[in-house]
Amino acid sequence: MLPWWIALQFLSSLPVTLPGMPAPRENGRSLLFYPLVGLLFGGLLWLASYLLQGTAAPLHAALLLTLWVVLSGALHLDGLADSADAWLGGFGDRERTLLIMKDPRSGPIAVVTLGLVLLLKFCALWVLVERGAGALLLLAPVIGRAALLGLFLSTPYVRPGGLGQALAEHLPRRAAGWVLVASALGCGVMGGWAAVWVLLLSLGVFIALRQVMCRRLGGTTGDTAGALLELLELAVVLGLALMPVG
Repeated sequence: MLPWWIALQFLSSLPVTLPGMPAPRENGRSLLFYPLVGLLFGGLLWLASYLLQGTAAPLHAALLLTLWVVLSGALHLDGLADSADAWLGGFGDRERTLLIMKDPRSGPIAVVTLGLVLLLKFCALWVLVERGAGALLLLAPVIGRAALLGLFLSTPYVRPGGLGQALAEHLPRRAAGWVLVASALGCGVMGGWAAVWVLLLSLGVFIALRQVMCRRLGGTTGDTAGALLELLELAVVLGLALMPVG
């Protein structure tokens, strides 16, 4: 179960302590548990939404979004901010883009990007709360973290010596494929036809973002992986919110 605890420590702000430094093989296997971490997050959001029944919809949505950000420790929002700055400031140059992503400071484009993504997530959650979304709240965290598994399975990692390189090199590839299939089937069970729609939407967004990464960088980094997760989660909640009622 060590890979599960590694995944939970890395992807969440929950107080998880590991018994020493994990071996590279265990780090690689931890990727297989990313969708399960997403399921935990989704379950906590669903529980929170249930407990907040009767709260005004805007406040209900704002509290759900706050819990969502706190659970992840804003890890992937940081990656989105770094990627946004780098994509604008890199002017199409690979090395300059990679250099900017290593800068911990955030420029105006990062702030604007984060503001827009959080605003859109909040508005989509507001719509879902008013519709009594229930189990649909499970979908975005699961799909987002399953997408990280899919990204490391299918895309070169371009920062030598980084944590992501160890993850990618030691990922059990056959098992990863089965985990992705199980995640998609699980989403279908949880969300029915709504899940089928957002899975197709997410696949389209995933393919588009992966092409952008490969064209600019030749692969992915930890920051672009975080950006991918945030944008896919946004695509899922927007897709659900934009679905016609009835």
